[in-house]
Amino acid sequence: MAASDAEIMLSYRGISKRYANQLALDGVSLDCPEAATTVLIGPSGCGKSTLLRLAAGLIQPDVGEVQFEGAPLSTGNLRSARLRMGYMIQEGGLFPHLGVRANVELMARELGWSASRRRDRLAELAELVQLPAALLDRFPLELSGGQRQRAALMRALMLDPDLILLDEPLGALDPMIRVELQRELAAIFQRLHKTVLMVTHDLAEAVFFGDQLVLLRAGRIVQQGPAQALLQAPAEPFVAEFVNAQREPQRMLTEAGQGLSAPVC
Repeated sequence: MAASDAEIMLSYRGISKRYANQLALDGVSLDCPEAATTVLIGPSGCGKSTLLRLAAGLIQPDVGEVQFEGAPLSTGNLRSARLRMGYMIQEGGLFPHLGVRANVELMARELGWSASRRRDRLAELAELVQLPAALLDRFPLELSGGQRQRAALMRALMLDPDLILLDEPLGALDPMIRVELQRELAAIFQRLHKTVLMVTHDLAEAVFFGDQLVLLRAGRIVQQGPAQALLQAPAEPFVAEFVNAQREPQRMLTEAGQGLSAPVC
């Protein structure tokens, strides 16, 4: 889905952000269409996570503005906008001193949801992410990595947000668990029709999830659009280099497999 064909939920307009002497973002403009998944990719330090933190209002731009449904994020509307966002970071970010139930219900309790409403929503989400009810009263350290990610996703979805922000949500998982959760997460996105902004360093994961891929380098957008465009029509040499670097491990694995299957002389 192209940005021009859909309503825009989240926009960045000429964003620049500096940390001390380091320029994290340099004049970034980007639209995230409603009910679509936009995936930010690029090398470490390119500005991916900074864009997510700006969307959540955790930091402010030095130049430019972030817009949520056409309105600039500001101190006046930031709280109400945040309540319509779910934010999930790498390794989940669950509070270790709280059980899963307490972690997931945290904001609902702050907002005064009734016990019955919290209970019903919790049961609905546990079924959605396939987390057994028996695990809801365990602490995060008593769960596997995959279970913690499921619990963290429940917390991000608890208030039924319109926008979901995911920062390397599957990055620390065992490869087999990661593939399983990728499939389940994609199915959840499709079922809920949510607007998603995701950060990942993994091109294959970006292609799997993304309606729109945004490749950054040194705080600037190098190329954006459908995955096919990045793979088949790179806008500049860096794009091709990035794609080839991601493909190289798979090529080496394939060649190693062919070598193992070759007859021994």
